Amino acid sequence: MTARVDAPLKVTGQARYGADHWFPDMTYGYLVLSTIAHGRIEAMDVTSAKNAPGVIAVYTPFDPLVLHKPSTFLGETWVPLQDREVAYYGQPIGVVIAETFEQARDAAMLVDATYEVLPAVTSMSEGMATAEDPPPSRFGSQSALELLADGVASIEDAIAASPVVVEATYSTAPQNHAAMEPHSAIATWENGVLTVYSGNQASNLQADELAGALAVDGDRVRAVNPFVGGAFGGKGRTSAPAFLAAAASRALGRPVKAALTREQVFTATAGRASTVQKLTLGADKNGILIAVRHDSWCSTAMDRSFVEPTGQGTSGQYYTTPNLSLSQKIVPLNLPPTTFMRAPGEAPGSFALESAMDELAVALDVDPIELRLRNASTAPIGKDLQWSSKHLDECFRIGADRFGWSERTPGGRTDGDWLVGMGTASALFPAGRFPASVELTLRADGTAVVSTSGADPGTGLLTVLAQVSGESLDIATDRVTPRLGHSTYPAGGFSAGSTGTASAGTAVMVAAAQVIDDLLGLATAPGAPFEGVEASYEGGAVVGGGRTMPFGELLHALGRESLTATGTSAPGEEVTKHSFGSFGAQFCEVRVHRWTREARVTRMLGVFDAGRIINEKTARGQIAGGMIWGVSAALHEALEFEESGRLANGDFAGYLVPVNADIPNVDVEFVHHPDTLHNALGAKGVGEVGIVGMAAAVANAVYNATGIRVRHIPITIEDLLID
Repeated sequence: MTARVDAPLKVTGQARYGADHWFPDMTYGYLVLSTIAHGRIEAMDVTSAKNAPGVIAVYTPFDPLVLHKPSTFLGETWVPLQDREVAYYGQPIGVVIAETFEQARDAAMLVDATYEVLPAVTSMSEGMATAEDPPPSRFGSQSALELLADGVASIEDAIAASPVVVEATYSTAPQNHAAMEPHSAIATWENGVLTVYSGNQASNLQADELAGALAVDGDRVRAVNPFVGGAFGGKGRTSAPAFLAAAASRALGRPVKAALTREQVFTATAGRASTVQKLTLGADKNGILIAVRHDSWCSTAMDRSFVEPTGQGTSGQYYTTPNLSLSQKIVPLNLPPTTFMRAPGEAPGSFALESAMDELAVALDVDPIELRLRNASTAPIGKDLQWSSKHLDECFRIGADRFGWSERTPGGRTDGDWLVGMGTASALFPAGRFPASVELTLRADGTAVVSTSGADPGTGLLTVLAQVSGESLDIATDRVTPRLGHSTYPAGGFSAGSTGTASAGTAVMVAAAQVIDDLLGLATAPGAPFEGVEASYEGGAVVGGGRTMPFGELLHALGRESLTATGTSAPGEEVTKHSFGSFGAQFCEVRVHRWTREARVTRMLGVFDAGRIINEKTARGQIAGGMIWGVSAALHEALEFEESGRLANGDFAGYLVPVNADIPNVDVEFVHHPDTLHNALGAKGVGEVGIVGMAAAVANAVYNATGIRVRHIPITIEDLLID
């Protein structure tokens, strides 16, 4: 198994993240955040701050750094300090630039803002009374979907005609990405060219956003992020520190470093929305679904910039039904903005759907796995495009045997003072690709270099690029140097949607084929070593006419230092022929203490159908990380806001995430079925499917152990104090 190529640098501390860079004459920026949830800034007294030791400049909406709202395929990006409106507590409203970080921080405390305070909506339950339809572009082209069988007048009629009906309301808490690396940036201008060092999910996209914000040509901006300390969707857009550092550096003519403190990360960045979901399942007495209704509400910022589409997985991707109704509403709140977070829509949506399926299994006295298999879909509802590859039944079969599911009883079991239960759930995440380009270079020293602008926020893409390049060039992986995270490299897609390997990997295959063709053309050209010979490429060498020349030796003979080709890959006609997804079966064992009601996960297993697994080590790490996040969502994580809009637990003391003691060994298994209908590499995504369904599996295990059905997450001790 190929080890991570970046592991030695990371474990020895040599990997340089954005904030690790340093430049002579560097200055430091510290952000000033709002202390109200809604209103307008009437004045900002910066006199004391400007007179503080080491302070170079103070920028506010009254003396702003000029920035414009950039727009990419993701839409417009908010930029700070351009108006005096305050939409949430903790919004960036100023920045202090000083000679040292400590001087900037201390001076920022001296900035005094005066506000016109306006009424704020900070409660999801209160906001639901005025819930809205989402903007059309935010939920496909509609906020509702209804598909009915012939002769059925309404979803209500279909439910009423169902012999067995389960109806319940589920809710999920808001979360923060809590990546190890806080959002930060170092910006420097040289000869009119801006270079920004900042962790992000696509350096070329960050360069585009910065160019748009600064109103400069794209070739004057370079974004660098060779290492990213976690992202999960939270670094998909350019951060406030990056915008401010870039603009301040231009204004001052000096490098500027700006980094959020851990507390600031919780409000000055976007997180996962809170959701409320009402599920109604109608089935016949054998458990075959007749009707499914999924009504969803999610919080969003006052600018309505993001919608958490919790019903998208219900639309027949998991299960088939002749009658389906989906609705999506948004609840604008004066809280920090929401955005993509690992498995957006799917993660919170699966908690509701997979909990409801468990409730249906209980009502029917049917094994939860059997119920899921009886309703397995062959294609999303309303689409004729069947799954290109779906082996969920095999995942459940392997998982049930490996986990000892046959020993489960409907009422759980006891072990001393512990109540022990098992739970399961299905997992699904759509498999897609972004357009991606990769540059592949053969060198005269017999090595190769593969370069693309994409990012590796811990996913293992660097290692995968080296492996796929080595395989495509028929050379050892250690002879390939992978390079990521520089906007001057070919645009390598987006580290999002579990698309990295499928997108960049297929582009590598195209580039390899091209560079080999070009090599053979050079080898057989007039005056070349293989002139007049029918040559081929094998084992990293040109072969023909009874001789073999490794490509490095051939390039040297031709007087060339290197040979480069660029390969591009993008979704094509396959999207008109099939539907694509990664699937999995989640298993969980939970122990609940009889007296203290403490809940602990003691065993976890996930079995996944994710196409070809390029690297078992990195893939297992991604899946295990997702499963752990699912446990965290089920038992730990929740942002808690006061009525004022102030975040009550904006640090790692109050915002709970699991530690080693909370997580047992995580067992991950793959069924190996390459999906070459999806892409030539046969790989599907593993980054996000691991979290899907796990929170429901935990809640289902809690019910199996205690008989208490908890329909919100995180589950607390108080929820289980019922006799």
